Amino acid sequence: MSGWQRIYYKLLNLPLRLLVKSKSIPAEPAQELGLDTSRPIMYVLPYNSKADLLTLRAQCLEHDLADPLEPLEIDGTLLPRYVFIHGGPRVFTYYTPKEESIKLFHDYLDLHRNHPDLDVQMVPVSVMFGRAPGREKGELNPPLRMLNGIQKFFAVLWLGRDSFVRFSPPVSLRRMASEHGTDKTIAQKLARVARMHFARQRLAAVGPRLPARQDLFNKLLASKAIARAVEDEARSKKISHEKAQQNAIALMEEIAANFSYEMIRLTDRVLGFTWNRLYQGINVHNAERVRQLAHEGHEIVYVPCHRSHMDYLLLSYVLYHQGLVPPHIAAGINLNFWPAGPIFPPRRRVLYSPHV
Repeated sequence: MSGWQRIYYKLLNLPLRLLVKSKSIPAEPAQELGLDTSRPIMYVLPYNSKADLLTLRAQCLEHDLADPLEPLEIDGTLLPRYVFIHGGPRVFTYYTPKEESIKLFHDYLDLHRNHPDLDVQMVPVSVMFGRAPGREKGELNPPLRMLNGIQKFFAVLWLGRDSFVRFSPPVSLRRMASEHGTDKTIAQKLARVARMHFARQRLAAVGPRLPARQDLFNKLLASKAIARAVEDEARSKKISHEKAQQNAIALMEEIAANFSYEMIRLTDRVLGFTWNRLYQGINVHNAERVRQLAHEGHEIVYVPCHRSHMDYLLLSYVLYHQGLVPPHIAAGINLNFWPAGPIFPPRRRVLYSPHV
């Protein structure tokens, strides 16, 4: 790294140290993911972002991992210790740097062909500022999209205190080279698999985009089952079709979650304050297994050991801090009080309704 680059990174790091308070997931990457710090490590990030890179660097130094800004020297060859999968957009679209991920992957694989004892650990890393899932309508781009410099500045400014660095289990490049070869086609496939990995990881962290509530209600009312239930309701209670439909909409309003990311952030702070005064500590076991299941696309139902409001509040808090989507809670109507009601809206009684 040149002297000018060092100065640039130091200047950029000054505001980041003030604005960003990130955490590592898992809490101890080397121990929980089986990273061998005696072997070379190379980091793979989804987007070209210097803010993400410096945020990753801070966590690496905190956990005694290799500095991503220090190049990796292999038999006199210097290679960057980090790879960006996407070049990323810019304010001016005609100025887009050439993507170098495939070339770097090929260079690393080629070194393994020439050095039989070499085994570089490739560690995929996601740096996320905020986890709003977005809406199906009204937003042209998906959540956690590639941000240009101006968008990234505001993301760091507003969400720097709600960020985390997600380390994934390492991939052995020696194994990749031995089993699949070292040509450019394998490097292209490696970049493609990395893109799919990051897409699944984002989905596990933020969940799918949320439907517009009114569109959701309209689709439900247009379904055959709901339409038949509305007709049965009108006939059995001898009320107008419009009145029965209004009753159905009222039930939908009560049942359907009205997810608010800002409310989640506020609740996180309130619950964190509460747990610190109620408990001496919270021990979490097997979180990586749950993250892996979510990453693989499984539908997960969490079952606390007994029915308790405290249990599912604590469960939601823990999952959020493990980089997973807070679950929707199937709870009783007695939970429908402010502020818990808007955050955990499902109710138990309606599950036994003949119209649902």
